Amino acid sequence: MLDEKELNEYQLMADSLRFLCADMVQNANSGHPGAPMGLADIAVVLSYHLRINPKNPNWLNRDRLVFSGGHASALVYALLHLWGFDVSLEDLKSFRELGSKTPGHPEYRHTPGVEITTGPLGQGIANAVGFAAASKLAQNLLDDTLIGHKVYCLCGDGDLEEGISYEACSFAGKHALDNLIVIYDSNNITIEGDCKIAWNENVRMRFEAQNWNVLEISGHDFLEIDKALECAKQSTKPTLVIAKTQIAKGSKTLCGSHKAHGAPLGASEIYQSKEALGLNPEASFFIPNSVALRFKNTAELGELANTKWNQILAKSPKKELLEQMLSPDFSKIAYPVFEPSKDVKMATRVSNGMILNALANALPNFIGGSADLAPSNNTELKGKGDFPEGRNFHFGIREHAMGAISNGIANYGLFLPFCATFFVFSDYMAPSVRVASLMQSKVFYIWTHDSIGVGEDGATHEPIEQLSHFRAMPNLKVFRPCDAFENIACWQVALEIQGPCAFVLSRQNLPLLEEVKKEHVLRGAYLKRDSVLNVKNPQITLIATGSEVDLALSSAKLLEEHKIATRVISAPCYDLFLEQDRDYRNSLLVGKIIAIEAGRALEWFVFADAVIGMSRFGASGKGEDLFRHFGFTKQNVLETAKNLLGN
Repeated sequence: MLDEKELNEYQLMADSLRFLCADMVQNANSGHPGAPMGLADIAVVLSYHLRINPKNPNWLNRDRLVFSGGHASALVYALLHLWGFDVSLEDLKSFRELGSKTPGHPEYRHTPGVEITTGPLGQGIANAVGFAAASKLAQNLLDDTLIGHKVYCLCGDGDLEEGISYEACSFAGKHALDNLIVIYDSNNITIEGDCKIAWNENVRMRFEAQNWNVLEISGHDFLEIDKALECAKQSTKPTLVIAKTQIAKGSKTLCGSHKAHGAPLGASEIYQSKEALGLNPEASFFIPNSVALRFKNTAELGELANTKWNQILAKSPKKELLEQMLSPDFSKIAYPVFEPSKDVKMATRVSNGMILNALANALPNFIGGSADLAPSNNTELKGKGDFPEGRNFHFGIREHAMGAISNGIANYGLFLPFCATFFVFSDYMAPSVRVASLMQSKVFYIWTHDSIGVGEDGATHEPIEQLSHFRAMPNLKVFRPCDAFENIACWQVALEIQGPCAFVLSRQNLPLLEEVKKEHVLRGAYLKRDSVLNVKNPQITLIATGSEVDLALSSAKLLEEHKIATRVISAPCYDLFLEQDRDYRNSLLVGKIIAIEAGRALEWFVFADAVIGMSRFGASGKGEDLFRHFGFTKQNVLETAKNLLGN
């Protein structure tokens, strides 16, 4: 129980923190003061519960803290500074300036101490579920002496309104992730005003229905906050702490107003508010010595806990396994063996399933699962068990949350996660894939049923524009292999890339063409077949990906029967090909260029004189009939070539 003196010290800490945040926003003349000010009391108490070590920010058994609402970024940076991370007072004064450590929303790999990039509402709470899932699996694979931390998440009304939070919290409740504590900043304010204009949900009943422990407190009562956190740490379920708060708490006239959400309070308002609270109204960015010392306790306790953990690790029988997981050896992977054959055909989703199992057998930290499509995606890791004891994740029909949960798992720092669905449903994942790309997090996406080859399921299930969409996303490498051999080489490249990679794979069977070197895929595109006609330079270059490579090869033979010298380029990774120097690209692309791809394929006009692609949505019918119907035939390639050559 805190005595009156301690409560007064807590209050000074909270008031100093909330106006440090207000000063940041005012100085930048941009930002969100309301949420940081409303959460300051909770942040003070949380500082005494967190186990983090600013001297070793990547300590594995640290508590994870996620601010799902990126509009609380001023609070994030203020706390990181006070806790002792490499975020200076000058960094706080550079809030939202170009190149500063304190951007408008928290960014992973940019600011020390930030665990994950947040901003799009709902993503952060799903990321926290990912952290908690990774921690639970790590605890089961290692033991609870090495992994025993908590995952804290601060979220707001907007996070809970977003559908992704329902999916993620449903997953957390199903698996009883008792290491997860979500603190809901319930101030009933969104940008347009009171939440009631759009939302009147009973949050307690919603979370109880999802198998959560739910607590309700005042977010401005230090004793209630402390008691709730202690209770949450003992729960056998994930815990939601509904903390009733006032936005912009401490502001003299804007407390409780939606006007304080996304605009500076104003110099006069800050002056009067500080004066009313007994703070020095003339001082800006002021941190009393007693406040600074108390916040440093967080770092001191964390450093002590880290030291004790190091001692436990040194004697642990799981030390070697942990080291293998932290530094996986890709040279030990025994990839499946295939034989080139035009007679034996195999869908790339099938060969990919074999590759996934080879990776799982060699890498103890390779994990993942599907959105209720493992049999179709071919993603089951055979003999590896199911989460939380094993390495197969059953995400259920929750593509939104699956992507963001995988981001949390990747950023946990111990696992190589993949997640899978049909390619057309990647649209549901796009926001989390974008955030993964921003962070350059190592997530592998398995997207099968990649084209009109899906067939009878029809236009709703046939991806058209998705390939172009994801190729346009910076930092994401998209692989569309033409067969099992190219699939292996794509994985060999992807494992060594720092950042997310997507595998776009066929439903229909494809011929096994020839072995492919990793170096070929590393350059994005390579010569698959040169002209057999005795000419110096081919007249036509066909460039294709995935299932269309075989069409390009058969078309090249037809063109050469018509005395048109033709070469074929396979381009399993457009993104990597785009990164190559002009000399390499020009060495491949000779004569008139025809790109062949069963998608929108507009990006190929960067290189091509003509594109045989999809200009409309698909249809229902047998896959082979659809390919003919939409012009993916040798005869159409021949006619396109003749038109380009003026014949």
